[in-house]
Amino acid sequence: MSAQATRERIVEAADELFYQQGFEHTSFADIASLVEISRGNFYYHFKTKDEILAAVIDHRLSVTRTMLEAWEREGDTPMARVRCFIRILIANQAKIFLHGCPVGSLSNELAKLNHPARTDAVRVFTLFRRWLGDQFRAAGQADRADELAMHVLAFSQGVATMAVAYQDEAFVEREVQNLCQWLMERFDTH
Repeated sequence: MSAQATRERIVEAADELFYQQGFEHTSFADIASLVEISRGNFYYHFKTKDEILAAVIDHRLSVTRTMLEAWEREGDTPMARVRCFIRILIANQAKIFLHGCPVGSLSNELAKLNHPARTDAVRVFTLFRRWLGDQFRAAGQADRADELAMHVLAFSQGVATMAVAYQDEAFVEREVQNLCQWLMERFDTH
């Protein structure tokens, strides 16, 4: 396996473990074990846990950009694209029930740790925020685009938090349906 492929496997494993166990509770040994490489090979790619964290955040940004590009192609209207974002709560429901939102979880943990990378982790939220704002601007809501983007982000984080707390699939489905209905009634122009 190439050095680049090994590095990518390490980043993907770290991403998974940071999501499942948290950044603070994930060790080099945990990541090396999941990737099935020696610690020496691991240290060849990453010298510190903060280097891995930076690579994980960059990986999440890349995955998010790819997802947003797919939603741009899938949705024929701005609100159809926003609904793609909202429906991710249902698409990822099983994972969310176990570990919460990966973006929110990491951002919250790094804030609690007062970790220097906390602002970097928020960049994923910012990517969503800007993209959602662009959708609201395209739907004729330029004056309120950022406010509406933050509303949808806050909604998704609230639903993810309650999903973890109550493990209630019907709640998640109902809340997603309610917000989609709200979007349709207020912003869809047919």
